[in-house]
Amino acid sequence: MAFESLSEKLQQTFKTLKGKGRLNEEDVRLAMKDVRMALLEADVNYAVVKDFTAKVREKAVGSDVMNGLNPAQSVIKIVKDQMVELLGNEPAELNFQPGKSLTVIMMCGLQGSGKTTTAVKIAGKLKEKGKKTLIAAGDVYRPAAIDQLKINAEKMGIDVFSMGTEVSPVEIAEKAVAEAEKGGYNVLIIDTAGRLQIDDRMMDELTEIKKKVTVHDTLLAVDAMTGQEAVNVATEFDNRIGVDALVVTKLDSDTRGGAILSVRSVTGKPVVYAGTGEKLDAIEPFYPDRMADRILGMGDVLSLIEKAGRNLDIDEDTGRSMVSRVKKGRLNYNDYLMSMQQMKGMGGLKSVLSLMPGMNSKISEAADQVDDREMARTEAIILSMTAAERENPKLMNPSRKRRIAAGAGLDIAEVNRFIKRFEQGQKMMKQMPGLLKGHGKNPFFGF
Repeated sequence: MAFESLSEKLQQTFKTLKGKGRLNEEDVRLAMKDVRMALLEADVNYAVVKDFTAKVREKAVGSDVMNGLNPAQSVIKIVKDQMVELLGNEPAELNFQPGKSLTVIMMCGLQGSGKTTTAVKIAGKLKEKGKKTLIAAGDVYRPAAIDQLKINAEKMGIDVFSMGTEVSPVEIAEKAVAEAEKGGYNVLIIDTAGRLQIDDRMMDELTEIKKKVTVHDTLLAVDAMTGQEAVNVATEFDNRIGVDALVVTKLDSDTRGGAILSVRSVTGKPVVYAGTGEKLDAIEPFYPDRMADRILGMGDVLSLIEKAGRNLDIDEDTGRSMVSRVKKGRLNYNDYLMSMQQMKGMGGLKSVLSLMPGMNSKISEAADQVDDREMARTEAIILSMTAAERENPKLMNPSRKRRIAAGAGLDIAEVNRFIKRFEQGQKMMKQMPGLLKGHGKNPFFGF
C-alpha cells in the first residue's frame, strides 16, 4: 500500500518527539529534518517539502507550543494540519448541473493511467447516488479499448454509447451528448484516448472536443506509481487544455505515493477521487483529513465504517443476536462464514487493516498470507457441514470431521487446523468484552 514506508518513518519521528517530554527548538529542527528526508524519499516534490517543513517549524517553535503541557502532541497536530492543507483542506466535488440538466465530464490521461477503468468506477459511484450515467466510448485508437469499457460497464450496470472505431472522438462526443439528453441521463462521462506520452495530436483532439461540447468537469487520471512524473503530466494537461480536478489511481500499489502530496500543491487542482484497487468498486471520494490520517499512521476509521456500512447486509435482529453471541464467545460457523464473506466484500483483510490506526507493515504482511485460496478452502469446509453442525460447533467429533474433509476435498488435518483456529477465536472473544462496548451506536451493525 502507498505511504507504508513514509508512515513508518513519520511514526518513528513522532515516537522520538514523545519520548523527550519537554521540547526545544533544536528538537523541532531535528524532527523536521527527519520529516523532510521521509517526504523526499517518498518522492514528494522538493519545493513542496521545503515549504511544508518550513511552515511546520515556524508554527512549532512558538511559545504556546514549547511551553504547553504536551508539546510533542502539539507538534504532531501541526504536522497533520499542515498536511491537510497541503492536500486541499476540504473535499472537492464534481460540478453537477442544477435540476435535470445534463452534466458532462471528460476523462483524460496518459495510456496506462487507469483512465478507462476509472471512468467506470466513477460512474458506479454516481449510480449509488442515484445519478443515471452514460459513458461515451471515445478511445478509438487503443486496441480493444471499447470492448474493455463495455465489459466493465456491464458489470456495474452502466450504459455505454459507442460508434465504433471509424468515427472521430469529436463526433462521438457530440452524438453522445444528444443521446444522453434524449435518454434522460443525469451525467455523461466522455472517455477519451490516452497516449504513451503527451503529444500535440492528443491535446488538439481534447481541445476540439471542449470546443464542440460543453464540458462541465475535465478530470485527469494521474498514476500514483509515476511519482514526480504525475506532477509534470498534470501541469502539462492543465496548461494545454485546462483541468478542473484530478483522480489519483493505483494508490493500492507498492509505491512511494509522493504524487498525491505534490500534485495538489503544484497544480492547484483538487483531487476528487482516489483509486484504491483493481476491483470496479475500489475508488473513494478524496477526503484530505482522512488521507492525512492514513499517511501519518493514524488510520481512517470513518472510511472503514462507511465501507462496512455499504457491505454489511445484516438486519437489526440478526446483528443484535450476533453481538450477544460474540460477547459470550458463542459464535457459530454460520457467523464465521458470514463475516468472511463480508470481509471479502470490503476488499479483504489487508484493505480493512490499512484503515485501522497503528497497523504497520508486519501486520500487513501477515494479512497477505491469508490469501484467497485459503479463504476458499475455509468456505468449502463450512459449506460441507450440515446445518446442525454449522449452528452448533460442539457437535464436532472425529467422524464428522472426516466426512467434512471428504466433502470439501481436503485433508482432515486442514479441517482440524480450521476448527482449532475457530475455537481459539472463541476464547479471545470471551477475554475481550471491552471491544464491543461502543459509545452510542455500533458502526458495523447499525445500533
